[in-house]
Amino acid sequence: MSEALYTTTSTAWGGREGRAATTDGRVDVSLSMPAGLGGDDGPGTNPEQLFATGYAACFHSALKGAARQQQVDLSDSVVSVTISLVGSRETGLDLAARIEAQVGGVDGPTAQRLLELAHEMCPYSRATRGNISQEVVLVGPEPD
Repeated sequence: MSEALYTTTSTAWGGREGRAATTDGRVDVSLSMPAGLGGDDGPGTNPEQLFATGYAACFHSALKGAARQQQVDLSDSVVSVTISLVGSRETGLDLAARIEAQVGGVDGPTAQRLLELAHEMCPYSRATRGNISQEVVLVGPEPD
């Protein structure tokens, strides 16, 4: 395995109805079970929200990196990631990801190619490829 460029640790107490925090204290969140999973839909976040947030930030960074490599200005872009729990408790639950990108000031074919490059580069995409359903979609209108 390669030498780590960055390492972080997060610890959870109480599962989906507890708390999670990183060792450096930068993330410290209460966790609540969503009503769709039988919980009380309390004020805390949940693992799927945290995963979607990390994936969106990582993918957007990869998209901007791909644009730099291709010498394309992507200052007008937005990435959203939707993470779903699919399946059933009886058969097992899996994750599914839908990555949506809005790209302004770039023609459709160029934007599509940049999304494909970003999907190849993004560590989240690489880690989950072949393990969960992934859909990468170019959406409009252009971001504000």
